[in-house]
Amino acid sequence: MPAKQQDHYEALGVGRSASADDIRKAYRRLARKHHPDLNPGDKAAEERFKKVQEAYDILSDPKKKQMYDQYGFYSENGFPAGGGPGAGDAQGPNFGGFDFEEFVRQSGAGHGAGSAGRDAGGGGFRFTDIFSQMFGREGRKAAQPQQGADLEYALNIDFWQAIRGTQIALNITRQEQCGTCGGSGSAGGVSSVCPECNGSGNVSQMAGAMRFNLSCPRCNGTGKLKDACPACHGDGRIAKSERVEVRIPAGAQTGSRLRVAGKGNAGTFGATAGDLYITVRVEPHPVFERNGDDIEIKVPVRIDEAGLGAKIEVPTIDGRTILKIPQGTKNGQKLRLREKGVQNARKGTRGDQIVEVVIQTPDVTNERTRELLRELARLEDGDPRADLFSKVGGQA
Repeated sequence: MPAKQQDHYEALGVGRSASADDIRKAYRRLARKHHPDLNPGDKAAEERFKKVQEAYDILSDPKKKQMYDQYGFYSENGFPAGGGPGAGDAQGPNFGGFDFEEFVRQSGAGHGAGSAGRDAGGGGFRFTDIFSQMFGREGRKAAQPQQGADLEYALNIDFWQAIRGTQIALNITRQEQCGTCGGSGSAGGVSSVCPECNGSGNVSQMAGAMRFNLSCPRCNGTGKLKDACPACHGDGRIAKSERVEVRIPAGAQTGSRLRVAGKGNAGTFGATAGDLYITVRVEPHPVFERNGDDIEIKVPVRIDEAGLGAKIEVPTIDGRTILKIPQGTKNGQKLRLREKGVQNARKGTRGDQIVEVVIQTPDVTNERTRELLRELARLEDGDPRADLFSKVGGQA
């Protein structure tokens, strides 16, 4: 039996009647959620992203979507996995060229006029009617212009580029309008072999253990694309690399999504292009840690500074600033520097810098230091762990 085909509508979480805009929105949301750069090391997310990408690649292309909607699969060669020519009888018999109605007529000849009459009369059944309902073949329609698909790119930037904003040149590969035919796909009298069916005019579809030969939806069974542009083979688009300037706004963070209008794939037959969406990933900084619009930092403080209080210099994203350490500051205590965090352009506000105090014990390398510590121990003769044991409970 052939491998089960993925339900691309289910992969994107949309119904079969979903519009192109609904499909595009679902793809953007899922691509951002499962992107490998935002889920490093997560194999499940990576596989999910591949399925979403594959589903969108088919459902966003009008020709691929037409074939998928009609036959339940899409393949560049016209065959689903395991169902191509040469697959052998193990894949089931090939019913190409078999006339089911002739078979019924011949079978009905030995069963009286009543059986034969069901095929000839208007009230009986016809295999062609059943197959038309199965595959939704209501006639051949010419391909219509369709807006180009959006493109998704991931971009790594460093901490300072995210904080201050920057301009980055990004090399992308996109489908552009064919310059030879102006996107029409036509080139006056020139024809080319249809890439969908490789000139055969037919594509194959597996249904259970049976394989059916069906008319190719791209060339309408002719095997050729008439008046096709030799440069783009009738598609109206060609793949090209392009250098795109992308402005990263100040305050960007991991997961930020930027849109560059009109830099997705070109539309078919002269339709408008899709957009380019860039998902940002910010590399970590060795000192500063970002939490939303706030900046967090750990600062070492001496015992005397914490006990007596002090004013110390600390780094911020704006440079050095003075922080007051209150008398009796405890290890791990957090102090706040107002409006020393990241500027949020959307809200028009700025975050804070949160400083966590890390008290450093003295390095006892001489007798004078030992003497001072002994003197401190005599002054502070209380047991700091006394309350700890009283709260344990349940012990004799």
